[in-house]
Amino acid sequence: MTKTNPGRFFEDYAVGDVITHAVPRTISGGERAMYHALYPARSALYSSDAFAQACGLSASPVDDLITFHTVFGKTVPDVSLNAVANLGYADGRWLAPVYPGDTLTSQSEVIGIKQNSSGKSGVVWVRTTGRNQHGDEVLSYVRWVMVRKRTQGDAPETIIPELPKAVAATDIVVPAGLNFDAYDHALAGEPYRLSDYAVGEVIDHVDGVTIEEAEHMLATRLWQNTAKVHFDATNRPDGKRLIYGGHVISLARALSFNGLANAQMIVALNGGAHANPCFAGDTVRAWSEVLDIAETTAPGVGAIRLRLVATKGEAGTLRGEDGKYLPDALLDLDYWALMPV
Repeated sequence: MTKTNPGRFFEDYAVGDVITHAVPRTISGGERAMYHALYPARSALYSSDAFAQACGLSASPVDDLITFHTVFGKTVPDVSLNAVANLGYADGRWLAPVYPGDTLTSQSEVIGIKQNSSGKSGVVWVRTTGRNQHGDEVLSYVRWVMVRKRTQGDAPETIIPELPKAVAATDIVVPAGLNFDAYDHALAGEPYRLSDYAVGEVIDHVDGVTIEEAEHMLATRLWQNTAKVHFDATNRPDGKRLIYGGHVISLARALSFNGLANAQMIVALNGGAHANPCFAGDTVRAWSEVLDIAETTAPGVGAIRLRLVATKGEAGTLRGEDGKYLPDALLDLDYWALMPV
């Protein structure tokens, strides 16, 4: 009798299921160093203890997307090992900073299911929560994936969860003690404050990075993401290994430093879609659109809502006249970040 795990298929999920994911992971400075090696990440708050302490934190936390990738990676063997595609994200909130030495665990609840008309696959919605060693929630988000069916049996009852279009600015969690009153713009890299941005403004981040096979494989292993489509070239009919969507997110976020260096902390994920597949050899560029601006109760701290787009094409283009994503569009991500006012 086999002891190996083939992963869950669509019919293995039921609304209300709670899945505790293996394996706990203690974060160290190694994850930060590798993250900064994989991406052109250079945000001051995540690079310098002294800068973070001047902003009221005890030390420099790890990048918010390290938290996301670590929590996400734990879910893959139970949620998306047999996924056809990761379809989207919603209602995500970073609830507390993560520091080197913290141990992260993940747990997911199935909140929706819907079989596709082909009968060969279905969509599963899960809410995933990441916690530290104290049991404190550090991250919560919803994602939905298309998962293969084991057999073409009867369709289960369709349950589609109601999700907010965006996290309200009043629901954003600002880390305790964060204070941007003495924020050093020279050390951060750019002079622009929240008041320098306008809703509707589009920022071309100028730079591009050509993805190599080796780097995305290393990144996906680093986050312990075991999805077959990222490793096994025989798992897709085109014989290509699909780039992990989180790799594209981190790459685009790091590229956005040029023009948004002071958008320091991601605090909410309103929505997101991987518009088209990304493969090794693709050159990724990024642009952002300012969607909203809000105040917070923390001294000197404001919030900026951004659409971050990763593309193989030009800045400012995302959808065609038919409303569908253009072929060059790779990522459409809507998030809140904290910025000095």
